[in-house]
Amino acid sequence: MEELKPKSLNFLEEIVQVDLAAGKYPQGIFTRFPPEPNGYLHIGHAKSICLNFGLAQEFGGKTNLRFDDTNPITEETEYVESIKKDVAWLGFSWANELYTSDYFETLFQYAVQLIEKSLAYVDDSSAEEIAAQKGTPTIPGVPSPFRNRSVEENVDLFQRMRAGEFPDGAKVLRAKIDMSHPNMHMRDPFMYRIRHVEHHRTGNAWCIYPMYDFAHGQSDSMEGITHSICTLEFDVHRPLYDWFIEKLEIFPTHQYEFARLNLSHTVMSKRKLLQLVNEKIVHGWDDPRMPTISALRRRGFTPASIQNFCERIGVAKRDNLIDISLLEFCIREDLNKSANRYMAVLDPVKLVITNYPEGQTEDLLIENNPEDESTGKRSVPFSRELYIEREDFMVDPPKKFFRLGPGLNVRLKGAYIIQCGNFELNEDGSVKEIHATYIPESKSGQDTSGIHVKGTIHWVSIPHAEVAEVRLFDRLLIVEDASELGDDFMKFINPESLQVLGKVYVEPALREAQVEKAVQFMRKGYFCLDKDTKDGHLVFNRTVTLKDTWAKQQK
Repeated sequence: MEELKPKSLNFLEEIVQVDLAAGKYPQGIFTRFPPEPNGYLHIGHAKSICLNFGLAQEFGGKTNLRFDDTNPITEETEYVESIKKDVAWLGFSWANELYTSDYFETLFQYAVQLIEKSLAYVDDSSAEEIAAQKGTPTIPGVPSPFRNRSVEENVDLFQRMRAGEFPDGAKVLRAKIDMSHPNMHMRDPFMYRIRHVEHHRTGNAWCIYPMYDFAHGQSDSMEGITHSICTLEFDVHRPLYDWFIEKLEIFPTHQYEFARLNLSHTVMSKRKLLQLVNEKIVHGWDDPRMPTISALRRRGFTPASIQNFCERIGVAKRDNLIDISLLEFCIREDLNKSANRYMAVLDPVKLVITNYPEGQTEDLLIENNPEDESTGKRSVPFSRELYIEREDFMVDPPKKFFRLGPGLNVRLKGAYIIQCGNFELNEDGSVKEIHATYIPESKSGQDTSGIHVKGTIHWVSIPHAEVAEVRLFDRLLIVEDASELGDDFMKFINPESLQVLGKVYVEPALREAQVEKAVQFMRKGYFCLDKDTKDGHLVFNRTVTLKDTWAKQQK
């Protein structure tokens, strides 16, 4: 028997393994997931969550959930609660729930220390003037006229900024580093700005707020984070991160960068997702067409499928585009094992079994999930009048059509073999009603008819059918890669990203379906009950089709 090869480590796992072997962190590793509470998390954040929490779990460490709440203009408590729900739903628990705002006083004192070391100064220049001062990547910057203020004056001005003496934009605190540094982020970057805005946690206690580049590293340091994992765009910020830690002489946490997730046929920017919500292109952050974790949950995705997806795409140092069909493959793989099967007719046509007794109902036992015998069987009512899928009948079927047509035999799932006798048409030529006869000896599990058929179709008994609304979702964008579109992405919204079927007939057992728990509609795909369901009105979302038809359609 061939031995299973051990799982190869990604570059971050290798770093952690080396650090632990060298005894660098005797207390164990500590990671953190630091979202900004300015929107709902998306599948890209799920990759970061799985990475940060997964690394800590793998090596016996811990992970903090820390909200980077330094911009009160865009942050809301709603986003905080949604983030906590998403992380917990994915299956992770955090060592501590923390907020950068917990550290506002300490960060302020750190800033004062840098001023006292002549490493920071208050600048009265406007944003436009500061941008001009910074130069370009090929032209060195020029010092601000306020760069050489005395320590005493800077401390006084910074204290007065905190006291609310100055309006928004009047002054900023800048680090004093090097205006000719080849890294633009090192050219006297902002540390604090004035914003007279109520904060969702601290209220009006503060009117100055630290910039991300100043708050991030120090927050990591205060928490003893050993491996600060960021996406690649923060690579150029790392020298500044390290500079602040060095000058403040605090715990030297280290930043490592990995490639962010870019997913095809969607956008992965919270700003653009917020635009879709605000302009009502979608029905909220959890619209199942969105790439947010809450939208995927509402659509019927499972934590296991998302974790599997994040593991399959791996951890790389270079950006790449992942086809959304891989995410769909992962949910199909999971639901094929776990989802119970039910019958639902999306495009119904009436079938009358002419030799079945009128008014008779028969309860048939049908397996819930052939992949899992422990799920048992359920009772499904059968009667003389049924709905079947319109596509399962052809007036003039081709030679290898193994479903229903004049003179053809087919098995009704879990029931009997039937033979089509005749049919009625509507005025427009569409099929109105199909007439067939059944073979009593052909009952599933008790078939003594000796008749062999190649096709099996699903059905729903008309007197027992429940009516449901079904929402079919497709790609959000009609283009594969939206990264080069900028704000023009709105021109490429897929007009068929949502189709609503108002009258779908489902078997009565689906009255017991649970919100966000996916089931399989036989031969049609995976679906889950939506939160819009009300008494007497079932609503199902399509999670994913049974097979990947997108690539075939594109060819």
